[in-house]
Amino acid sequence: MAGNNGQPNPTVADNRKARHDYFIDESYEAGIALTGSEIKSARAGRVNLRGGYARVVNDEVWLYDVHISPYDQSGTYFNHEPTRPRKLLLHRREISRILGQVERQGFTLVPLRLYFKGRRLKVDLGLARGKKLYDKRDDIAKREAKRDIERAMKSRSRE
Repeated sequence: MAGNNGQPNPTVADNRKARHDYFIDESYEAGIALTGSEIKSARAGRVNLRGGYARVVNDEVWLYDVHISPYDQSGTYFNHEPTRPRKLLLHRREISRILGQVERQGFTLVPLRLYFKGRRLKVDLGLARGKKLYDKRDDIAKREAKRDIERAMKSRSRE
């Protein structure tokens, strides 16, 4: 997917564990409200999405437990708290749809990826259902079988 200037969107952080722990049904692109030191730290790639989640509070979506490291060059006074709640920017109809899914069907909102689109930082939110242990084992078995098939095809093409 290309950004505004034709170059691909640089991914700042990826939450691979979320795809392992959850079934992702839908994903939404949301803007994120940050302070100056947070955006500078994100440009340096100092973001960790693991363990993060989002909630709808008073018709606003907030992102919790996402760690953005303090920016070293900003000193102590202008720095931010690393895991503070951050407001996500979504359309009203998207928020009401998400709220309905979360309340009625027991979905969770998890951040999947943080990336730049042009000059703005965006977050991919996934509407997710938790996997059971046997689902995770099934995914691992499928992945290993796929690797074995690819390995066999590669060795066969060399002969």
